Amino acid sequence: MSEQALELRDVRGPSALGGGARRALELLYLIAATEFKRTYFGTALGYVWSLARPLMLFGVLLAVFTQAFHLGSRVPHYAVLLLLNIVLFGFFQEATSTAVNSIVNQESVVRKTQFPRLVIPLAVVLNSVFNLVLNLVVVFVFILAFGISPRWSWLLFGVVLAGLFAIATAISMILSSLNPRFRDVGIIWSVISTALFYGTPVLYAIEIVSRPLRDVVALNPLAPIFEEARKWVIDPHAPGAAAAAGGYAKLLVPIGIYVAVCVLAVWIFSREAPRIAEEL
Repeated sequence: MSEQALELRDVRGPSALGGGARRALELLYLIAATEFKRTYFGTALGYVWSLARPLMLFGVLLAVFTQAFHLGSRVPHYAVLLLLNIVLFGFFQEATSTAVNSIVNQESVVRKTQFPRLVIPLAVVLNSVFNLVLNLVVVFVFILAFGISPRWSWLLFGVVLAGLFAIATAISMILSSLNPRFRDVGIIWSVISTALFYGTPVLYAIEIVSRPLRDVVALNPLAPIFEEARKWVIDPHAPGAAAAAGGYAKLLVPIGIYVAVCVLAVWIFSREAPRIAEEL
């Protein structure tokens, strides 16, 4: 046998969508629905826990920030604004934090031939979307109960959700694909996500922040999403994303960061997907 016939060639593993897009979509829904049911299987309250967790956090934070910092008198409709922000950021934090170990936890599945790697972090995000939908029903009940009337700008709330979903998906792709190789990704992200919680106008309104710090907060790509959610759903007189950033020119910075994260996510996941099984 010739020496050329015995030459070893590098064989790439399955791509992000190995097996085809249609098969990936079917697996995505199947895994996400199964994980959502399994999360609350055997618990006494079942799906009610998806509502109870943000409501308990909301109660504690509302008491602290209205009694200690008196934000209730400084920010219109602060109570429902806080609840909406907690639910939105809770979705982002849940999706990204769970996605970190999602591929590692599915090692036996990832090693199977032609399994689409992208399905795993996307299923995590979709599972968080199921929880988000349940929570938003309660949020809008509170909004109506607090006397905020429906208006046409509520129709734009879908844009906010789409933007939040996209960046949560992008970060989940980055974290889940890098974690098999660098196992300290989860620790790093836990610190970053905590910083993002306080660096995003979740607990406060951005107009009450002093100008130097406000300029820093405005660089956060999540800030425009939360500011538009407030303006479109809670308070039409609130400053929008452009006003909070200091003008449309400055708004281009967080938008640029947002787009860069999404593009980087596609590039990193496409590069890492074929070698994930080796890293595991």
